[in-house]
Amino acid sequence: MRHCIIAALAVVLMAAAGLFTGAPHARAGCFPGGAPGVINKCDGPVQADGTWQRCVAVAKYVPRGFSSYLVPERHCEVMSAGRPHPNPEFANPPTHIPG
Repeated sequence: MRHCIIAALAVVLMAAAGLFTGAPHARAGCFPGGAPGVINKCDGPVQADGTWQRCVAVAKYVPRGFSSYLVPERHCEVMSAGRPHPNPEFANPPTHIPG
């Protein structure tokens, strides 16, 4: 049982490391975690029309009997300062994350 927990933790840490290395461009801003299950939030550069892309990485539970584990799952949406996002996972902060 202990080996399964250690193996699952190793998988989660390696997957999270992959998210950080595959993060948006250097000019993008990122926040770590925040809400339960949220790994990070990253904003892409602000476009000419005032919009930007926000990607939120969350931990997704995958049941596999005694070997259940968490995998990172990334969701991206277009944001803008004049249009608040209805999903609280994306809405906080309501402004662009500085990079």
